[in-house]
Amino acid sequence: MIKSVIDILDLSTEELEELIKTAQDIISNPDDYADACRRKKLATLFFEPSTRTRLSFEAAMYELGGNVISVSSADSSSAAKGESVADTVKTVSCYADIIALRHPKEGAATVAAHASKIPVINAGDGGHCHPTQTLADLLTIYREKGRFSDLTIGLCGDLKFGRTVHSLINALTRYNNVRFVLISPEELKVPSYVKRDVLKEKGYSYVQTTSLESYMPELDILYMTRVQRERFFNEEDYLRLKDSYILTPDKLTNAKKDLSILHPLPRVNEIAVSIDDDPRACYFKQVSNGKYMRMSLILKLLKEAGRI
Repeated sequence: MIKSVIDILDLSTEELEELIKTAQDIISNPDDYADACRRKKLATLFFEPSTRTRLSFEAAMYELGGNVISVSSADSSSAAKGESVADTVKTVSCYADIIALRHPKEGAATVAAHASKIPVINAGDGGHCHPTQTLADLLTIYREKGRFSDLTIGLCGDLKFGRTVHSLINALTRYNNVRFVLISPEELKVPSYVKRDVLKEKGYSYVQTTSLESYMPELDILYMTRVQRERFFNEEDYLRLKDSYILTPDKLTNAKKDLSILHPLPRVNEIAVSIDDDPRACYFKQVSNGKYMRMSLILKLLKEAGRI
């Protein structure tokens, strides 16, 4: 079967190192990659709203010298007529060389990968996984810290529906001495299956708390997330929880001088704009790093599929 990336665990630690190495080479020598995907087409199938991820994939393909064909919403595709994900992907496989798929239903990317004749990259499926955001996170961590082991990482906000959080936990539990501080309201805690099947199963240390300030001095990385309105069935619950954590300069008083503040974006209120100029703010660096890692992944999958 053609290799696709649906979950971050579809990539071994060796493959992650290979992707990071390629991304760093792209950063240093962009001209060497300007025609790497000449005459190849990426299909971006986004059945859920996106700015950063869709444009990042498209920018990545253009900078590799390729082209993009796109579906930017379910309403503008045959999904509005009732076409299945599998049939959509089988059709698009006839037009493109690789697919980036975002879908509101968990498992849709897996269905797509099984139906597709070309590589599929999961660009987010419901509250499940978002592997290329994790690639952006990993490159950011590596460029800031130079390692993945021996870190204390605080994950703050919506840890229940946050697919970026779930993917990052899965990725970092393959490295040594990583400690997790899980900071959220009671209603938005990390799902029990993540704690049971990932953290406990692999013997990783974690603390679950509602207090960001209490653990701030211990953190090497603070990964903020927004409370996601689109995941709530009840507007009242969203309004009650949306401003549970707001990172302001005063809350960084006791933080480490080399703390790295990450956020998958979009930001709503959870990080004050005044923090943007703090040298510890890395969330816009993540945006650039995401493009480079998507370039690296597109190259890898096209090569393995024999398309370049």
